[in-house]
Amino acid sequence: MTKNLKQYFAKSFVVLAIIHLAYFLYGYFTFEGIKKIDIYSEFYRFKFYDDVSISHFFVSGLFLLFFLIFLLKNHSKQRYSFAKVLQIGGLLLLVSFFTFTFFISFSFGQNAKLKSELSEKEYNADKELLNTLNPFLYGSTSFSSEKLFNYENILYPRPYPVIKEEKQELLFHDQFSTQTSYYSIDTLKVLTETYNKVSEKTDSILDFVGLDKNILKDRIIKKSILKDSTQIIFKGAEVHPEYDEDICIFLMNKSLYKPVHGDSINKQQFTAAVHRYKLLYKYKKDSLENKFQKLDTLLKKFNIETNIVPKQLAASVFQNKKNKDVFSIYLPNSFDRKALNEKLQTLERYFYEPNFLHPSIMPIFFAVIFSVWLVLFLLYMIFNRK
Repeated sequence: MTKNLKQYFAKSFVVLAIIHLAYFLYGYFTFEGIKKIDIYSEFYRFKFYDDVSISHFFVSGLFLLFFLIFLLKNHSKQRYSFAKVLQIGGLLLLVSFFTFTFFISFSFGQNAKLKSELSEKEYNADKELLNTLNPFLYGSTSFSSEKLFNYENILYPRPYPVIKEEKQELLFHDQFSTQTSYYSIDTLKVLTETYNKVSEKTDSILDFVGLDKNILKDRIIKKSILKDSTQIIFKGAEVHPEYDEDICIFLMNKSLYKPVHGDSINKQQFTAAVHRYKLLYKYKKDSLENKFQKLDTLLKKFNIETNIVPKQLAASVFQNKKNKDVFSIYLPNSFDRKALNEKLQTLERYFYEPNFLHPSIMPIFFAVIFSVWLVLFLLYMIFNRK
């Protein structure tokens, strides 16, 4: 390629960069904020009718028109080898691509504004608050759900968590009764060689005294071997959570409202359980009220309709703490749960699955780029050969 043609392409890319910057700034300053986004929001779908789409159409068309006129008028007389023609074709393809991606820069501008308004660190802190307070956010009827609230969901303090065991016991003839027991879950880690020796001796001793060796084996929940060590998770001592005064229904739920991206789920569940236990049994009542105040601020920040009164909700939680009758539990925690779920789904997508080029327009997008490139390249070849 001649020096003039190289300079022409360089100037064209500079002009395209300036236009992309303009669309980036337009997206940045027109983003309406986290209060306005919802589950149907995207950074940008090429809708063919809004101001971005219309301006995109005219700006792209005008740029390509002037680009082609000056290209054919000033830079099509020099004959090139086949390899050089391929290079020019590649540059024309880049010009076509960058000419039809202004809306992507617009999307990047919106993304940048979102993260300036709500950083990932702040967003994760919001999710951690929701995870800690999650058992207090259910509707009153949810507390009777054995799936959501049960003793096996208690993660803290020791000897929790526990495992449930049900046995059928014969009462009369063909009548049976179900006996439910709970056992702590303990872990033993030893060298595999040592474990095998001890296991063999234990089996021999139990056989000698006439005891069933399967009694001990039945207590093993899981056994795994890692390199030269054996880890055994087994049922420990029997636990009676129904009589534990430091256990209430709010500790019987380990689900997370929205996990923090990239962190261990088990670790998040345990951390939330510890903090929740301390709020209920260790800290002053003001601590829980302060958490509900932060929750109220979070809901208003996300533009979620709420009737939560932090002081009233905290008092109600402590009033219901010792309530064993789950059907009479009531918490004044009314807020738009559906709207909050949708808001968090959208923010998750914005932070971790942004669709700068929406799948619904990909076929059209690449078809347009290829078609425009083909027209540019063929016109250049025709004028060049003449």
